[in-house]
Amino acid sequence: MYICICNAIREKDLRRAACEQGGDAESLYAKLGFAPQCRQCLEDAEQIVAEARSCVAA
Repeated sequence: MYICICNAIREKDLRRAACEQGGDAESLYAKLGFAPQCRQCLEDAEQIVAEARSCVAA
C-alpha cells in the first residue's frame, strides 16, 4: 500500500527504512530521496514508523 501518493512511497519501504535508520518520518523520506509534498501523509507515516520500531525492539 502507498503511504505517500505524492512521492509513491510504499508502506513496506517506509517500515524498512524505519528499522534500518533513525529519525522521524520526514527525515526517512529524505533518506529515501524524497520530500513531503502535500504533507497529508505525515501523521500516518509517523504512526507506521513507531509501529515498525516497536516490533523491532520487542
